[in-house]
Amino acid sequence: MKASIERSALLSAMSRAQSVVERRNTIPILANVLIEAEGETVNFRATDLDIEVIDKSPAMVEQAGATTVPAHMLHEIVRKLPDGAMVALSDDGTSGRMEITAGRSHFSLATLPREDFPVMASSEYDCNFAAKAPVLRRLFDKAKFAISTEETRYYLNGVYMHASQGADGLVLRCVATDGHRLARIDADLPIGAEELPGVIVPRKTVAELGKLLGDDEASIAVSVSETKIRFATPEVTLTSKVIDGTFPDYTRVIPVGNTKRLEVDAAEFARAVDRVSTVSSERSRAVKLSLDEDRLVLSVNAPDSGAAEEELAVAYGDQHLEVGFNAKYLLEIASQVDRENAVFMFNSSGDPTLMREGNDDSAIYVVMPMRV
Repeated sequence: MKASIERSALLSAMSRAQSVVERRNTIPILANVLIEAEGETVNFRATDLDIEVIDKSPAMVEQAGATTVPAHMLHEIVRKLPDGAMVALSDDGTSGRMEITAGRSHFSLATLPREDFPVMASSEYDCNFAAKAPVLRRLFDKAKFAISTEETRYYLNGVYMHASQGADGLVLRCVATDGHRLARIDADLPIGAEELPGVIVPRKTVAELGKLLGDDEASIAVSVSETKIRFATPEVTLTSKVIDGTFPDYTRVIPVGNTKRLEVDAAEFARAVDRVSTVSSERSRAVKLSLDEDRLVLSVNAPDSGAAEEELAVAYGDQHLEVGFNAKYLLEIASQVDRENAVFMFNSSGDPTLMREGNDDSAIYVVMPMRV
């Protein structure tokens, strides 16, 4: 194999590859990236057996071929090379080494046989559709904060993507919950997604997907089967296993009878919660909301460290209400609001609270209260 590739293209490909590769591996080949040179492109393929990413980069290929080298090491080398450098990659197939040359820099990396590299079996996809990158980015970005990190409840360790019935017809919906808070985000259903089977996209895949959705003009080809999901642009293909489990019936925890309505400037509310929670105990991080007509008092009383209180002018016209929340959960939900105002719907101090952005029902959040 002999190929030359521009440093920025190589760095982009290696950044994606090394983030999929786990740093600790019991199987040596999984620490490597498979480099395949052919025609006018070089493919970089990396996997952890659950996720596979393939990056196609334009290159000058003198001799087609393939080999595997340590992903993190190659990424570090490329990262430290000067901008604009042309990087030459060559492997004669017999020495067990790949030579990397850029200007006056020369590196030699140990290789492992390409035959040992595991390639994720291609799947028959039941459902194929295309969606704009900003649409998918909004769905996953707004939901991912509520993904559970509790490994025993593995079926909550991802974002549940499915086609569902919305207020005005079918929608593409992403839901995540950890039992304390829930996010439900809707978008118009793309053509072809009507038969989308409900799949749970794992946390790591959601993080990797974020790197694929940076280009607002990009159209992402999405393919889904019962065991795998694939997101593809012309240059990058991300394939992942989905979580083998049943996502709980989230509709049962979304309150429908909450009538006490609080409207507040989302940014101002988040800053106030952040300020008063400074003195809250690390363990509970409890913040109390005291509501009276057009007035909200946020307070923290931590016997060990101190107390804090802040008053906000709000739109509220119901009876007096006191309710406590985990400050971290409130901040994470408030930070999702793209519009100026956040609307909270309460029932009582012991019932789940609903939050949405203004009158927009396409993104709703539920947070459980706590005793304060």
